[in-house]
Amino acid sequence: MANNYKDRLRSSKEDANPELKADYEYCCDNPCIESRDGDNVCLNCGMIVGRNLVGNERRAYTVEEVNKRRRTEPRWREFGPRTMLPNSKIDSKGRLIGAKGKTLFSRLSKIQNSLISSIERNFWEAKPKLKMLTSKMNIPEHIKETAWKIYSVVAKKKLTMGRSIDGFIAASLYAAIRVHEFPRLLEEVCDASMTPRRTVHRSLGMVVKEVLPELRLKYKPITAEQLVFRFGNDLGLPMEVQKKAINMLVRASKNGLLRTGKDPKGLAASVIYMAAKSSNCRKTQAEVSEVAKVTEVTLRSRSKQIKSKL
Repeated sequence: MANNYKDRLRSSKEDANPELKADYEYCCDNPCIESRDGDNVCLNCGMIVGRNLVGNERRAYTVEEVNKRRRTEPRWREFGPRTMLPNSKIDSKGRLIGAKGKTLFSRLSKIQNSLISSIERNFWEAKPKLKMLTSKMNIPEHIKETAWKIYSVVAKKKLTMGRSIDGFIAASLYAAIRVHEFPRLLEEVCDASMTPRRTVHRSLGMVVKEVLPELRLKYKPITAEQLVFRFGNDLGLPMEVQKKAINMLVRASKNGLLRTGKDPKGLAASVIYMAAKSSNCRKTQAEVSEVAKVTEVTLRSRSKQIKSKL
């Protein structure tokens, strides 16, 4: 019974589309054509006979057509009012609103806007910016959630009053990055958010001092070991060279290398440069310093200090 149904279905498709009949000549002896993911595929031999594209969307002009042809629903925000009063001249049924009605809805709109708190207005501006910044830097979702939690406390404490919202967004994101020990630099956050480093640094100090203790989150400074793999991947170095750089840094630390007060970027860049120099994957000082965002003078001085302890 099933085979007879498939034969009838195939014959009806052949009559409707004669091009498929010509393509069946190159198929198997017993073709069984079905539509899978927009393609007409033979289930017996796997040959793709043709394409079955469906994308003829009809436009809607009236309210009835919109309600009839609508296939999705608007997605509401996670915060703020659910009902918005637009300044339109027609109502939901398409009828014109009179002068008294316009005045009434204008007053209602002003009253509703006055009832919205400053925190909600702050969130309306901050949430899209944080989403754009995290997508721009390719930040994982769990770090994004932590950053939003930090910024929510910042807004509730009213630390943003008279200060830059962009600075606190960047500071909250970098604080979340440091909490989860994700290898991203402060310079990258500043460049992605197009915010001055001084503004982000000042906001970050307030976040670390007032917000993180309340959330019981620990700010963990970035280490040179974390940056070695990051810089090595950016430079295209093999894993052997990166492990060699880590071993050099560990040996130098055991032999008495003073790391307090030194930028971990300079230490990581110097061991990467020395490990690459001793292998076949040589990198110039300019290339390493550009990736690590340090000067060549710092790179040379840190290399001398590490060499003396090896």
